[in-house]
Amino acid sequence: MANTLDPMDIKQIITLHLDGFSNRAIGATLGISRNTVNTYMKLIEASDYQPKELLRYDHAALKELFPSYTTIVNDRFNELMVYFEKVNQARNHPGFTFLYHYNEYKQQAKEAYSYTQFMEHYNRKYAKVRGSMKLEHEPGKELFIDFAGTKLYIIDKETGEQKPVEVFVSILPNSQYTYVEACRSQKREDLICCLNNALAFYGGVPKAIVSDNLKSAVTRASKYEPDINRSFKDFAHHYNCVINPTRSYSPQDKALVENAVQLSYQRIYYPLREMLFFSLQDLNKEIAKLLCTYNDLLFQRKAASRKELFQSVERQYLKPLPSGKYQLKDYVRAKVQKIGYVYFSPDKSYYTVPYRYIGKSTLIHYTPTTVEIYHYHERIAIHPRNPSMGRYNTNKDHLSSTHKDYSDWSPEHFQKKAAGHGPDVEACIKALFAHCDYPETAYKRAMGIIQLHRLYGSQRLNSACRRAVHGQAISYTRIKNILENRLDNDSLEVSKERTAKSHIPAHSNIRGAQAYK
Repeated sequence: MANTLDPMDIKQIITLHLDGFSNRAIGATLGISRNTVNTYMKLIEASDYQPKELLRYDHAALKELFPSYTTIVNDRFNELMVYFEKVNQARNHPGFTFLYHYNEYKQQAKEAYSYTQFMEHYNRKYAKVRGSMKLEHEPGKELFIDFAGTKLYIIDKETGEQKPVEVFVSILPNSQYTYVEACRSQKREDLICCLNNALAFYGGVPKAIVSDNLKSAVTRASKYEPDINRSFKDFAHHYNCVINPTRSYSPQDKALVENAVQLSYQRIYYPLREMLFFSLQDLNKEIAKLLCTYNDLLFQRKAASRKELFQSVERQYLKPLPSGKYQLKDYVRAKVQKIGYVYFSPDKSYYTVPYRYIGKSTLIHYTPTTVEIYHYHERIAIHPRNPSMGRYNTNKDHLSSTHKDYSDWSPEHFQKKAAGHGPDVEACIKALFAHCDYPETAYKRAMGIIQLHRLYGSQRLNSACRRAVHGQAISYTRIKNILENRLDNDSLEVSKERTAKSHIPAHSNIRGAQAYK
């Protein structure tokens, strides 16, 4: 099945076009057919949008505007070229014959070439005499990156064990200005971190980053159409550049960075050979000191150093850095629960989405600081990442009106509502919560008391609450009885007089309470 351009590839075509590349140069840089580039450029020019506007569109919008086209012109020929890669790797194995490989190819090919054509195409592809050429590198056009084959080491303080670390090397080919950094591994997160630091070191961004086919950068290696992984494409989009992997087994495509690795052995590795380091930070501090000396050395045939050439020539051609460093994104799928939350498995926590997406499947993009939730390439929610396990992270704008009101319930919320019906209603609600060890148990009673104003009015409710507070009979049932029996109409002063006046007539033989002290 032929590969198709995804929206990220379309954005790379637009980026190179805005940088002044011809269609042929865009195809060569991205490793796709020139006719494919021509087709997309015609669609871009025929659209109602400017190229800069299209860079801001999301994947779904770009797919709608630009349907995918195949980037492989001849499937039969491509199948043969892919098979030749396998043949060439086995060329020096004892007992190798072209006839054996042709018979194997014939069995698996859908439409096999004849043996004569098989050999003709092979000899054209792998000529016996192969020359090389001197490449001229435009300033600010490319950044070559690689990992050194030989590792450095740090010492574990507790065990004394030597732990190997990788060494990342990058070079701007026009000035040969070099950056070197030690890192834990060649994994995706370490590669992205090193690239962030390298671009900060250069103070700008080239038009393209040229890497080899390491797993952290390329999902599927190919001499013709390597498949770049999603995170690396996202990194390139953040820095407004493109990724251009080299051909497999073709180190000459990035000869300068291969040479920079060899020079780093001489000018960085060798001075460090008798030094011990107990942390990656200490190792990188020493590498940075040696790197300054390395870049300040004069070329043998030029009256300038790498740093001088970079400052005087190449730096002005680099694009400006974006406002912040790229943060590595990871992805996880989740279904929106009935309560309007998605379960975020890396932290075992929950995040809200708009309630209309309940039951829908989503894709969560997350970084160390941010959680973004997408539904069919449309971002429907964004939250700051909360690393606490089991937490429910809520954006109240995502809740329905009923849920919003419920989420606002608190003692202060009910006291504020009660204040609108009178000071005695507020005092009653305040006293209700004062006698509760667990406020949530009084929410319904508080709501019931306040809702009595609908039947009896705020004035009568205020009087009833005054009587309830005075008699320390604060409950929904008692206040309702006061209102139903119209006891709120009797003033407290009259009640006090009735209570103070005894029903027993005065008599000289009757002793008072003082006689019993």
